[in-house]
Amino acid sequence: QVQLVESGGGLVQAGGSLRLSCAASGRTFGSYAMGWFRQAPGKEREFVAAISWSSSSTDVADSVKGRFTISRDNAKNTVYLHMNTLKPEDTAVYYCAAGPVRASTWNRYYYWGQGTQVTVSS
Repeated sequence: QVQLVESGGGLVQAGGSLRLSCAASGRTFGSYAMGWFRQAPGKEREFVAAISWSSSSTDVADSVKGRFTISRDNAKNTVYLHMNTLKPEDTAVYYCAAGPVRASTWNRYYYWGQGTQVTVSS
């Protein structure tokens, strides 16, 4: 069992930056791939980024490529989403998730956090 808690969301102006953190409980964090997804009001949950358990491979959605990066620190049981050059269309609730393999589809992940709100003003 893995419990995930996101933090770092908030209100930021367009062009600004935020770093989201996802802290995991349990000693097996290092064996899971981690992903970030987001969901805006009235829209489906959308893949943002994912990272393998060893950090050897990452994947980032085209919509955020060049602006967002994902990283993890297994010693701290934490995964990060570094968000730069934020746009109003990035406004959403951001969720982290843990699963057996790095994937861009939400149903490949077993465990989910409660989400953190990111609002980008124009």
